[in-house]
Amino acid sequence: MRRRWRRIVLCLIVLMVVIGGAGLPVYVFPQDAQSPRKVDVIMVLGGRQDGREDYGISLAERGLASTVLVSNPYDEPDDYMDAICDAPHRVRVICFRPSPKTTRGEARFLRDQAKANGWRSAMVITFTPHVTRSDYIISRCFTGDLVMVDYQPHIPLFYWAYMYLYQTGGFIRAVAQDGC
Repeated sequence: MRRRWRRIVLCLIVLMVVIGGAGLPVYVFPQDAQSPRKVDVIMVLGGRQDGREDYGISLAERGLASTVLVSNPYDEPDDYMDAICDAPHRVRVICFRPSPKTTRGEARFLRDQAKANGWRSAMVITFTPHVTRSDYIISRCFTGDLVMVDYQPHIPLFYWAYMYLYQTGGFIRAVAQDGC
């Protein structure tokens, strides 16, 4: 009986190592991440409120875009987002509420704004574990030149484990959904 439990534990450990290793190029070192460059618009995806909003605005203020779309999927009131959206900036900042309040809703907003404004290139900023999945979803809606930028905040180890599960579930859902 002890041998059986040892085998089960060993199999579980091997399975965790394999899954963890397979996720490294997807979640930890995303292959889709690129360096910031000049585009028509920058979009900052909603998330952890980890500073990516200010980062996206600073890239635009350095001349990489004239407009920044900042996703605000949070319930009101939200002091963090209010401070960003209400502050004066040297570039045009548009805060929006995606519908639905997901990456898919953000992708649809980008698609619609790009069509209305004639934008053919976009930089999308999100955090490391979300780069690959958001690239997949946004590419289904936005057909222009897409630059995915990995904003790399400090992420605690336990949160990485959670992100592996969350992003994998999100990928399964995204693959199951048709179109944009």
